[in-house]
Amino acid sequence: MVFDEYAQYYDVLYQDKDYEGEAKYIAGLLKKYAPKAKHLADLGCGTGRHAELLTNYGYTECGIDMSEDMLAAAKQRAAGNESLSFACASLQDFTLEEPADAVTALFHVMSYQSTDKMFLAALHNVGRNVRHGGAFVFDCWYGPAVLLQRPELRVKRMENQNVRVTRIAEPLIRENENIVEVHYDVFVENKMTKEIHEIRENHIMRYFFPEEVRSALGNTGFELLDSFEFMTGKPLSKDSWGACFVARRC
Repeated sequence: MVFDEYAQYYDVLYQDKDYEGEAKYIAGLLKKYAPKAKHLADLGCGTGRHAELLTNYGYTECGIDMSEDMLAAAKQRAAGNESLSFACASLQDFTLEEPADAVTALFHVMSYQSTDKMFLAALHNVGRNVRHGGAFVFDCWYGPAVLLQRPELRVKRMENQNVRVTRIAEPLIRENENIVEVHYDVFVENKMTKEIHEIRENHIMRYFFPEEVRSALGNTGFELLDSFEFMTGKPLSKDSWGACFVARRC
């Protein structure tokens, strides 16, 4: 399963990510498109940063993730936060105790639904777990931008007091499938012992086009309300690698 082996280093790699800004942005979208929402579910929550921060805006939150290792880190961080809970499940089979007022899937979680079957099953299950009239907000890779900009090899280096992490991301685009296969080599150096541990993973990422998203949402009981560039709100363009879609459960 992706992320399992280096889940313990995930927060090191993404310590530069603007989780606070993204949570504020999502809270603003929810205020606009689901103003009465109180109870949220965050799909593919990872180590729980978005979910944790959204509780600061008055929401109760259930974070859902497939990785027990990710959830262990999330639960440790959230200890004592009575507005936050977690459950281990996939997007296709999670079940909430009560329907949520709104559901989010952030940091390209929907792009991990790499086949039509996975994508539609995830949307069907979201529909079963959000109340009628409730909102679904997600971001994903935007096809026109991916095809124009082309994914390229990238190296990221981050560290904390204990480890130094270097990640090499080598992408392979499969245009006939709307897929980018990203091969990760992660090198973790223990600062005390100087030992280096290597982790290898393949992540299969799907990029989406607006009409296929609209069609899939319509076929699973949703109405597409809006779409725009993630974090900026600008109209989607070939410069918009990250697209944000807002839908309403009919």
